[in-house]
Amino acid sequence: MAFFRTVTKLRSRLVSLRRNSDSRRFAGIICLMASDFALQGQPSSLRDSVRCLQTQASSDLDLHSQLKELIPEQQERLKKLKKEHGKVQLGTITVDMVIGGMRGMTGLLWETSLLDPDEGIRFRGLSIPECQKVLPGATPGGEPLPEGLLWLLLTGKVPSKEQVDALSSELRSRAKVPDYVFKAIDALPVGAHPMTQFTTGVMALQVQSEFQKAYDKGLPKSRYWEPTYEDSLSLIAQLPVVASYVYRRIYKGGRMIPVDDSLDYGGNFSHLLGFDDHKMQELMRLYVTIHSDHEGGNVSAHTGHLVASALSDPFLSFAAALNGLAGPLHGLANQEVLLWIKSVVDECGENITKDQLKDYVWKTLNSGKVVPGFGHGVLRKTDPRYTCQREFALKHLPDDPLFQLVSKLYDVVPPILTELGKVKNPWPNVDAHSGVLLNHFGLTEARYFTVLFGVSRSIGIGSQLIWDRALGLPLERPKSVTMESLESFCKKAAS
Repeated sequence: MAFFRTVTKLRSRLVSLRRNSDSRRFAGIICLMASDFALQGQPSSLRDSVRCLQTQASSDLDLHSQLKELIPEQQERLKKLKKEHGKVQLGTITVDMVIGGMRGMTGLLWETSLLDPDEGIRFRGLSIPECQKVLPGATPGGEPLPEGLLWLLLTGKVPSKEQVDALSSELRSRAKVPDYVFKAIDALPVGAHPMTQFTTGVMALQVQSEFQKAYDKGLPKSRYWEPTYEDSLSLIAQLPVVASYVYRRIYKGGRMIPVDDSLDYGGNFSHLLGFDDHKMQELMRLYVTIHSDHEGGNVSAHTGHLVASALSDPFLSFAAALNGLAGPLHGLANQEVLLWIKSVVDECGENITKDQLKDYVWKTLNSGKVVPGFGHGVLRKTDPRYTCQREFALKHLPDDPLFQLVSKLYDVVPPILTELGKVKNPWPNVDAHSGVLLNHFGLTEARYFTVLFGVSRSIGIGSQLIWDRALGLPLERPKSVTMESLESFCKKAAS
């Protein structure tokens, strides 16, 4: 009987899904539903790892109203969690954690994504391949639209194409940037780092903050999420315009390109930069989607959350996050990868053998440097964001010499890093591949790459900031200690 009930349930869901899905998205949902069906009777931990997706009626196009319905339920969920399980211990804090960058320490609520060391990132429970299957694309079979991921991160539900199109239209309507923002950027030398100019532009956008205005008027705490929503969506919408202005100012003589009302978020970003090739637009959709969020513990996400916990508005919080992203150990790494790869070509040529590549890798390591693009603070396997970019390259640029070099590095570097024994993860991360793809389509200016990362990260950080305010999360204030206090504590523990 259970079998027939399950079949009947699947049949009714499939009829509904078929009406509201393009062919690839429909097939992707079928695949996930089949996986869920196959796991019936399995342990709950295994069943929970494959989630049947909730799709929404295409007639319900307003994201704000969706959130307004969801928030009370999630507020009660958090209250219940705190009341019933507030004293449950999540682990043990060691001295290594305290002095080692808080690695492995659980201490932050982040709803929009979760990073597993072995399988990588999941956006609201969905892996990157699953997102590619079920999120709407600009064309059937195309890369997922970033607007679709934004909807997913905010609601936990997979949107219809109509909902994504409505959100695209709303973001375009919010994309007008005041002239004073460009004037603030123009006050900087043209040669200033692109991230410096980008962050300056974001700070200038803060003048329009709806949250700041509402807070100054005495908005009730229960409604903090509403102006945070307005600020976050406006910020996300305006960033491609600001980012492209920085690019055109530094590298293209300052001539701006207007927004194309026929294009989606990723396609428009590519267009604003000056790249109208269909494949480049597809790459930008993929790039923005996979760089959008990586749970809350990384420097940029944590910084955004930390600053916002003081009730700083989304513009101030995201500007702070960008300054963290600009560090060489975080977002600036994607710039370093392409520069290092080009140094390999300059010294050894494009047709370098694997043996020659091994020698160059050892030369880099023996000089006290790292091989950029390999290793990760949490992941212990190849980054799925690397894998999907590799699949994109195999489809669109299999003969590109730098892509072929990246493929050789995948074979050469991990065994060497394993032999060294100093890294927990010798596998490539997202940065190992992105620069080569951008370079292929003509975006060759490596110093600019972190700005692309910053635009993308606004989707994840902005989504979580809305939920921070909706859930009433408090000011973040962890306890710090001195070395003397640690030594004293350890002596007492040993006695």
